[in-house]
Amino acid sequence: MKLQSIELPFGKNQSLHKSPKIVLLVIFTLVFLIVIPYYPLLKYPLYLVKNSSEPSSFYDSNDELISVQSINEKCDLFSGEWIPNPDAPYYTNTTCWAIHEHQNCMKYGRPDSEFMKWRWKPHGCNLPIFNPAQFLEVVRGKSLAFVGDSVGRNQMQSLICLLSRVEYPIDVSYTPDEHFKRWRYMSYNFTLATFWTPHLVKGEEADNNGPTHTGLFNLYLDEFDEEWTTQVEEFDYLIISAGHWFFRPMVYYENHQIVGCHYCLLDNVTDLTMYYGYRKAFRTAFKAINSLKNYKGITFLRTYAPSHFENGLWNQGGNCVRTKPFRSNEIKLDDQNLELYMAQVEEFRKAEKEGKKKGLRYRLLDTTQAMLLRPDGHPSRYGHWPHENVTLYNDCVHWCLPGPIDTWSDFLLEMLKREGVRSHEEKLQYLSDRKLPVR
Repeated sequence: MKLQSIELPFGKNQSLHKSPKIVLLVIFTLVFLIVIPYYPLLKYPLYLVKNSSEPSSFYDSNDELISVQSINEKCDLFSGEWIPNPDAPYYTNTTCWAIHEHQNCMKYGRPDSEFMKWRWKPHGCNLPIFNPAQFLEVVRGKSLAFVGDSVGRNQMQSLICLLSRVEYPIDVSYTPDEHFKRWRYMSYNFTLATFWTPHLVKGEEADNNGPTHTGLFNLYLDEFDEEWTTQVEEFDYLIISAGHWFFRPMVYYENHQIVGCHYCLLDNVTDLTMYYGYRKAFRTAFKAINSLKNYKGITFLRTYAPSHFENGLWNQGGNCVRTKPFRSNEIKLDDQNLELYMAQVEEFRKAEKEGKKKGLRYRLLDTTQAMLLRPDGHPSRYGHWPHENVTLYNDCVHWCLPGPIDTWSDFLLEMLKREGVRSHEEKLQYLSDRKLPVR
């Protein structure tokens, strides 16, 4: 049977049975022209570059997974408003075992639930709701460590709960100390870890050997905290954070000598304020990362998340009883919150500049503005039973789970999705700066 002629792009009729090589050439040309614009996305599995058709139990039906638009998006993810999200939450306190008791707000009787039903909407672009299967594919074969205090642990537990819709991890911790946990997702060879370091630098309680505890800490601002600095070299991602422990009384040491303090009330010791210690602690923490010989990972600074005590300090009856978010025009970052935020970001920029000389990557996970607008997301008195004697009776520092802290995983995943393009651009710049040939 004779094949019919077809019109080829070359402008004349030719028969298929006479010109198979030409047909193959046309096909390869078309594929080349179609695929090349999407080349940056090819490092991801195919289902990550199109809308999901998976069951809604895993995905938000309105969620576009990844697109050229989201990869190349230039808008600021961290400037926006909270908008209603009736589909939330994506887990509950009964479906996730990873929730810390003090953040298990529904267990302890919180009467309202609207605080769980918001999502972050950046100005000028969209932030997709966290997709657990997509995240686990992106981090397959990798490892992520949270380095900081209990708010960092709060973030890790939120991530575990969000991922629980796909898989639960197994405990592979190297110590029984709950401050240093490791979890592995076996199907994805992905490891999560948390390293407890509330001040980021070497520190100790001043009266640690005495019969009483005054809460005064000695901080060695120029010394690495080896509990984490000797452990993180192997990780692909670090998320560094710290903040609320710096409000406590502290004595500052440098070169093994007292240089000042914060609210220590000691004779002949200058009060240098908490901002001095906070800045120096981040400087030393970033110096530690930049000094690691074999570290090739990406360092995220998760910026300071403000507390929301009203009508008193944390230990003077202050509380947080609001039940809905602020709008961005109703509150601004100022006073202590602004000082702490600026100190850590300025040190981050310095470390980023130094790190680039070694080809290291730093990223700003800027949660401060979004969380400033969420006075409704804290446990308050719903992190314990009413008769319990706890240190933080009204907790306006940590975040209920489920709750607004889940959005930090939305931010993290979107940043990881954009990372391929950004890392490629920075690598080219690094090679160019070093006058190395680029192909």
